[in-house]
Amino acid sequence: MTINYQYKNIQSPTKITLTDEQSAGHADHWRILTDDMSHDVPEWLQKMIEQAAMPKGLNTSVSAAKDSCLLLSEDQPCHINQVLAMKDGKPECFINAYPCVDSPYGLTCKIERMIVNDNSHDAVLRLRTTDGSIIYAFDQLYTANRHLYQQDMAYFVNLSAWAHEIKLSEQNEVIMVEDQESIRYHRAFNDIVAANDGKIPDDLQEQIKEWQPETKEQMAPVEINLGHMCAYLFGDTLGQEDEAWCQGQVLGKQDTLFNGKPIILFDVVILREQDADPFVVRIGALKTPETTSIKVHDYVQANVWLQAAIYKENQKPQAAAQQSKAS
Repeated sequence: MTINYQYKNIQSPTKITLTDEQSAGHADHWRILTDDMSHDVPEWLQKMIEQAAMPKGLNTSVSAAKDSCLLLSEDQPCHINQVLAMKDGKPECFINAYPCVDSPYGLTCKIERMIVNDNSHDAVLRLRTTDGSIIYAFDQLYTANRHLYQQDMAYFVNLSAWAHEIKLSEQNEVIMVEDQESIRYHRAFNDIVAANDGKIPDDLQEQIKEWQPETKEQMAPVEINLGHMCAYLFGDTLGQEDEAWCQGQVLGKQDTLFNGKPIILFDVVILREQDADPFVVRIGALKTPETTSIKVHDYVQANVWLQAAIYKENQKPQAAAQQSKAS
């Protein structure tokens, strides 16, 4: 497999260009929503044109786009983004379309690299969070934003997903921790956080060093249910790292529609580390008896297509000012 590395300028993130043959396309993503793609998808695309809007992304205005492609979207929790080629200010031909989920949740990240198919305007971003975690996500707004991304710029990235599958996590996967130092750390951490009304004090490590058990029961082996852990694993195929496996706790749940199809939106925390912002994703899934049975506070595991969206209005004032100056 040949990979063409392109560097537009020293201020842009590293760009890895894939061919059409190396790209997976969106057939599997449409199959999340319909068993009859040949009928439903063209109908949905035609329907969305009638009420389409033009997302600005990081642009100060829609007209700030610097090329001949147009990104259309919809003002709905679950919607379609459609990319059209433009000529003389008019749509010339269809390029690409994909279903999206909007999310109010996200993390501050830097874009380390972009894995891109320039023909289809598909892009997977490799993101590094402020605490050093690596996240791969499909860029919903690549068409609008691709000229504006800057290397080493911290962006607030909204993160969402479609679920290929989502179900209750396995509750019978349990391990027993018997190492005395690990037990002491676990008990000390819980006691200290509880004594601070659930907040982590600045001198946590110093307090843990000083903590001593008061009873024998406090140093008893700790049973950890692996079904109650938060975890995120990105894909290992180039250009498909946005296909991920995750496990986490449901924080919220609501109903919506996608072109008449009932959808459940699950707000799931899939990484929850000490001294780091929690990684919460809004996950869209078809409403079925199985997904309906999932309740808030349940732990779930899911195979998801992870998505990112970067909007100017969601950036911190300092970052937004730098971005405006650069554009």
